[in-house]
Amino acid sequence: MEPRGKSRNTESHVHKNTVSERSPLRILDGSMGEVHDGDLGVVMARAGVGKTAFLVQVGIDHALRGETVLHLALGQTLEHVRAWYDALFDDLASASGLVEREESRNELNTNRVIQAFTDATLSPKRLEESVRLYQESLGFEPALIIVDGFDWSQAGSELGCLIAQIKDSAKKVGAKLWMSAQTHRDDVPTRPTGVTEPCKDVADQIEIAVFLEPRKHIGIRLLKDHDAKHPRDTELVLDPDTMRLIKDGDRPSAANLPASAFTLLSGGAKGSEATFGEMAERYGMTEVCFSFAGRTPLRTRGLVELAPDDLRRGAVSSLYVESQLHRTFPADEAFQKVLQTIWHQVTTAGEVFVIGAIQEDGTVRGGTGWAAELAKRFEKPLYVFDQGRQSWLTWSGSRWVNIAAPTIRHTRFCGTGTVRIEKTGRQAIAQLFADSFGKRE
Repeated sequence: MEPRGKSRNTESHVHKNTVSERSPLRILDGSMGEVHDGDLGVVMARAGVGKTAFLVQVGIDHALRGETVLHLALGQTLEHVRAWYDALFDDLASASGLVEREESRNELNTNRVIQAFTDATLSPKRLEESVRLYQESLGFEPALIIVDGFDWSQAGSELGCLIAQIKDSAKKVGAKLWMSAQTHRDDVPTRPTGVTEPCKDVADQIEIAVFLEPRKHIGIRLLKDHDAKHPRDTELVLDPDTMRLIKDGDRPSAANLPASAFTLLSGGAKGSEATFGEMAERYGMTEVCFSFAGRTPLRTRGLVELAPDDLRRGAVSSLYVESQLHRTFPADEAFQKVLQTIWHQVTTAGEVFVIGAIQEDGTVRGGTGWAAELAKRFEKPLYVFDQGRQSWLTWSGSRWVNIAAPTIRHTRFCGTGTVRIEKTGRQAIAQLFADSFGKRE
């Protein structure tokens, strides 16, 4: 087998002017300095926001620039990570108009090795053994080591020692490091200005830290850039599914990702939301159920209990809701909080699916009609299965249009609807998942 070193020269450099310019690493262009051997870059975000996609984009960027990449996936399968690389490369190639696609794909596969572990443990010994394995068997010496799924929950001093040892191990083999870190709603402000939990105690050991903010697109913020006191602001935005940089005129991504790459957002209530949750679990998806203190949803898998400050972000006056939906609703505090949780479901979703009934005035019946109105307001793709009509409809921007059965295209999607779900509604949800992911399983 051909030995593989730290870099490879190819005759074709078309990727340097096309694919690489879509990498989220463009946030570092013009900064004080990029990540060097033994240095650590960390991408921080909440669950399901795009850390894996970001790191895969980093791996693709380096591999297509001739650098060898060792991707260590903790708590994931080899097939899952490989599917991410295949899907994101195809998306990048299509978006950038890559000419010599197969030559570049072969270069990517040659310069990248994936090692998957069933647990989230990474010790310096495990890291060094992984590097040694590929050095001895393939002549492969990584220039970049990616670590996805690392457990940052150790106590401060223990974590600091472990990170120092991991960095030292990377430096010994002459490799840079990129790692992911999952943040938590209660520990991180909406717009952090520095390294936050769970990495705050080891901030001095991190050279580059970026934070992913879920909006209509994903905002990327530079939290730390080496020793710069004030990292420069950035207005870059990423595709919410693939983490490639958005350009004017871009169409929505169509990456063929595995079901496990998707996240269902809902309230976990009985009926439609519980059925969405059951299907998400069956297909191995992440599930996020937004709730609040004092409420017990039927689904508790992925439960997120919103704090009062978080709830207030989704606050809206009763008069406004009633004017939009053309009917009155309970004025009690619990119902208002339910509306506020719906705001969180919809605002960070790429698209919204509702089971219910469309009324003559164009609104969706019941409290979950607020999810449909929010989707219209935020210009999210919106699909409603009308149980009376027994068909799917989508909002065109001005009216409802009948469509064939839709498919799930965004990795973060909202699934909600009536608690009085009928057999046809359950079948519609099951068919939605089957049509979207049946061929990928």
